[in-house]
Amino acid sequence: MRTIVLDGESLGFADLRALSRDFLQREIRLKAAPAALRRVKKSRDVVERAIREGRVVYGINTGFGKLSDTRIDPKQLEELQEKLLLSHSAGMGIPIHEVGVMIALRANALLIGYSGVTPGLVRHLIELYNRGVIPVILEQGSVGASGDLAPLAQLGAAMLGHGEAFLGTKKYSAAAALRRARLAPYRFRPKEALSLINGTPFTAALLARVLADAEELFKLADIAGAMSLEALKGSLKPFDPRFHKHRPHPGQLATAHNIRALLLRSEVLESHRQCQKVQDAYSLRCIPQVHGAARDVWSFARDILVREANSVTDNPLVFENGDILSGGNFHGQSLAQAADFLTTSLVSLANISERRIDRMTNPEMSELPAFLVTESGLNSGYMMVQVAAAAIAAECRAEASPASVHSIPTGASKEDHVPMSPIAVRKCRRVLDNVRKVVGLELLCAAQGLDFLRPLQPGHGVRAAHDRLRRDIPSLKGDRYLRPELDRVTSVYSKLPEEILRAVEKAIGPLF
Repeated sequence: MRTIVLDGESLGFADLRALSRDFLQREIRLKAAPAALRRVKKSRDVVERAIREGRVVYGINTGFGKLSDTRIDPKQLEELQEKLLLSHSAGMGIPIHEVGVMIALRANALLIGYSGVTPGLVRHLIELYNRGVIPVILEQGSVGASGDLAPLAQLGAAMLGHGEAFLGTKKYSAAAALRRARLAPYRFRPKEALSLINGTPFTAALLARVLADAEELFKLADIAGAMSLEALKGSLKPFDPRFHKHRPHPGQLATAHNIRALLLRSEVLESHRQCQKVQDAYSLRCIPQVHGAARDVWSFARDILVREANSVTDNPLVFENGDILSGGNFHGQSLAQAADFLTTSLVSLANISERRIDRMTNPEMSELPAFLVTESGLNSGYMMVQVAAAAIAAECRAEASPASVHSIPTGASKEDHVPMSPIAVRKCRRVLDNVRKVVGLELLCAAQGLDFLRPLQPGHGVRAAHDRLRRDIPSLKGDRYLRPELDRVTSVYSKLPEEILRAVEKAIGPLF
């Protein structure tokens, strides 16, 4: 059981990766740093003083958004918070899986100590996680400002006992889930509901999961590229360290290193060292440049996410000198643009992978049997696999338009520029899942191509990938029903791609 201590300052990507995969909230425990809770208490003291003094403060004793000029009776301040949660629980669509990381992100941001909540709210969020209560939070309904209101309101409503929640894999009413977890419904004090929902943890949680999954996809793409290079008898020269030393983008360097490591001790490469081919096609020769550029965008998005995870993202903010200032830290533009940028880079991975599949299945370019099967004509082989890869890559391209440019006024035009950040990240998720399918199809085709080069053995890392794939999927001797094996290499629920990566790293050491 791993414990992550939340202090508002040091939540790293390794923590976010682990949290994003702890779907049932069973493998990790959260704990609030005592010093951070003391900061929260000091911030709350400022809010309590403002209430006693009768100051007009947005969201404490006023309405919200366009209704910010409406004063609220002092006796109704807690009722105001409860009504905010109930009225804003307008999420739609299907439930998300990233509830746990969302709860951790919100607790961490509140612990920075500028939100004016009570320590009790933070403790309740942490107990919600630690006791395995997973509120049902739907994926649609947020535009990313003022924060992810609808999904976060569903979290708050569940804390009140409204809506539904899971305990483990079983769904209950939220009230029943709280009872079974021995948690009382939470009573929101003035400002607390607004502080809970007026931020970006929903978008950030979705992005954390995308980045965690993309991290492994890049390695799989390098493995697939190296396998295809061998199957097509490509050259190792473009991966010479001297090339990349003089264009030292980190992602390019990492991919070039991975390809060299995968191809060590290759009999296939050695067999055609003296061939007359001058240069390979870009889809082989430029693997470091294309895969590497996507890796660099991933690093950019990761850095934005980690900064966001340790930032105050609600409104208004409470300062030690008594100031309570309204601003826009809830606006998800940075996350939206990071997700959009990552989406376009992932599309490029699909495009170049599909081109390598096309080269392997086309006998005019591959020097392999047509569509990677003997007795072509009687057998169609992987003809339709290439068509499927082309279709999926086209679908990726159709999703490449950035969501962050599609602002539309909301809240009676009080909120007249919104980032569409959750939409950007959800679109990135769809593209990521589709790129994984294309890369999986490339692994399948490349393994088949290598079969035709026997008895020559590929590089040690490529051989490990080929052998692990062949344990589940036999070589294609003639046409057969392909659907089950396609699922094994492309489905997001399949463990085979992950096991291929583990087999490679066991054989040659960790990939970058």
